[in-house]
Amino acid sequence: MREERERQRAGERRLRLVKIGGIAALVLAIAAGAGFLAAGSGSDDDNAGPAAEPISVGEREAPAVLTVYEDFRCPACAQFENAFRSTIDELTGSGQLRVDYHLVTIIDGNMRGNGSRYAANAAACARDQGAFPEYHDLLFQNQPAETDDAFADKSRLIDLARDIDALDNETFRSCVQDGTHDDWASRSNADFLDGDFNATPTVLLDGERMGQGGDPLTPEFLRDSVTGTAG
Repeated sequence: MREERERQRAGERRLRLVKIGGIAALVLAIAAGAGFLAAGSGSDDDNAGPAAEPISVGEREAPAVLTVYEDFRCPACAQFENAFRSTIDELTGSGQLRVDYHLVTIIDGNMRGNGSRYAANAAACARDQGAFPEYHDLLFQNQPAETDDAFADKSRLIDLARDIDALDNETFRSCVQDGTHDDWASRSNADFLDGDFNATPTVLLDGERMGQGGDPLTPEFLRDSVTGTAG
């Protein structure tokens, strides 16, 4: 019981301050020091090798770029994605926004396990098949409890992908089972730990961190900021 209480306290310190007000107005507060990183979270993520390229969604030459650092085991990341999904899809679909996803694995270090890394690898495998957005959303929509390392079961990651026609093939399944992009996921996490951020989700628009002071980050504010109508 004591160990479980300590894990719960750690999770509370790490979670972003995300509040939902009204029907669909989610306010994401990214406060300095809100994140929690266990001391050993980067122990196997050495800095050897080049920086890990993000997975991009949207037109490369889009006038605005949203940078998102997130972990597939992070409950606040799922809250962000599930609340902002339609707005982000609208803006990327219209060519106004590109999203650069940096997938990190801090919860594997905090809570122990491999689910963050295996899910990140599987998402990169989906990218190879041209189905990253669909699979990315599916993982967050089916996210287990933070303490449940269900994504460490690669068969679970593969079974979820059967709902996406482009991923129901042996190439994807082998990529997941073989951990083809495990090294990329480790380097992506190492890049995050070496940066100026300490928690997920971290969201930046054109390099400026959002939700920290001033106007709260809501889907409406993001849309207005991208389209140039934010006051």
